Amino acid sequence: MFKPFGSRIRACGLLLGACACFWWSAAQAQPALTMAQALELAQTRSRQLPAQDAAALAARERAIAAGQLPDPVLKASLTNLPVDGPDRFSLTRDFMTMRSIGVMQEFTRSDKRVARSARYAREADVAEAARLQALMELRRATATAWLERHYLERVRDEQASLRREAALQIEAADAAYRGGRGSQADVFAARSAVARIDDEMLQTARQIETAQTRLARWVGAAADQPLAPAPSVDRLLLGLGDLAIRIEDHPRIVWLHQQQAAAAAQSDVARSNRRADWSVELMFSQRGPAYSNMVSVNLSVPLQWDQPQRQDRELAATLATEQQIREERDETLRELIASARAMVQEWQNNRERLALFDAQLLPLAAERTRAALAAYRGGAGPLVAVLDARRNEIDTRLDRIRLSMQTATLWASVEYMLPTPSDAMTKPEQKP
Repeated sequence: MFKPFGSRIRACGLLLGACACFWWSAAQAQPALTMAQALELAQTRSRQLPAQDAAALAARERAIAAGQLPDPVLKASLTNLPVDGPDRFSLTRDFMTMRSIGVMQEFTRSDKRVARSARYAREADVAEAARLQALMELRRATATAWLERHYLERVRDEQASLRREAALQIEAADAAYRGGRGSQADVFAARSAVARIDDEMLQTARQIETAQTRLARWVGAAADQPLAPAPSVDRLLLGLGDLAIRIEDHPRIVWLHQQQAAAAAQSDVARSNRRADWSVELMFSQRGPAYSNMVSVNLSVPLQWDQPQRQDRELAATLATEQQIREERDETLRELIASARAMVQEWQNNRERLALFDAQLLPLAAERTRAALAAYRGGAGPLVAVLDARRNEIDTRLDRIRLSMQTATLWASVEYMLPTPSDAMTKPEQKP
């Protein structure tokens, strides 16, 4: 009575095997995508990095413009034109009527122009630091997505192998039951084990699709390629001893440092605004033929009559902003050191756990399965004991892979926490 179901199990196994062969053949037709290639492709495809380059270039262009004197102002006027009487609307008969043309120039103090130019230069540095921060986040996210898909595919392959073994146990239990050497409960237990693996394989397939979607966010169509072997995660860029020193190079700390420098430059601008700029105007006025032409020179000086409530307040505000960023930078530095130290410690602990898996847990689980299987074949133990031992071995092997994925993810978070020397901020070219 169980033969039709056993045939369906074998057919299902053949179908899964055919799908696996098809997937393997399709994967072999495409070149394998290494993590290094994924990182390079993600950097090439990124639009955030060119956006920050454009922001830096814009700020440097403004820095050049801010260092120049304001444009001169051309003035033209008609003064004292009669509107009634015998000389109305005449440009020449009244001695007070003048047609004037002049030019006015504001002479911004050189220290103020230097301060304004420096402010935009610091803003360019902020944009470059933001670019570096985006680059490191891009690398970390890409590496994490690559590693997640890699280890999930290892889980899938492990589950496929275990399912084939479980399907053979169904056939053995079915044959034993038909031969009167086994019970119907053993057959159902074996089938339940296969059904459970099938459910886990469906869940893993969904997780792989999600991981592939995350990877496609960074590398595009290349996410459809098979993945190359994972890089070694046995060494970290940072150790516990040099965290406090090297963490200063963290992109967020660099960005806050540049923000603080930009706030200091804004304080210099506010400080320079406490001294007013002068404007000079030269005007030539033409009158009627019977009268002399005139030249006028005008001098304008803003009266900072309420400096304590205006200029001094603006300076105090910029100094407070600079203090705010300085405090945020110190707090962020402490947070990053603690976070990095925790990740390094967890990575080290995971490495010790992986060694324990390889030295004891995996061999013991395999020995337990072999012992239960030998007892079952010798008629001294039930099939349920074999299935329990096999389930324990499956869980142990999958736990080892998942722990490897966690360890690799921690490695990626630490490895791409700090920039490399080749990531030094390059300033966009300035127009003369």
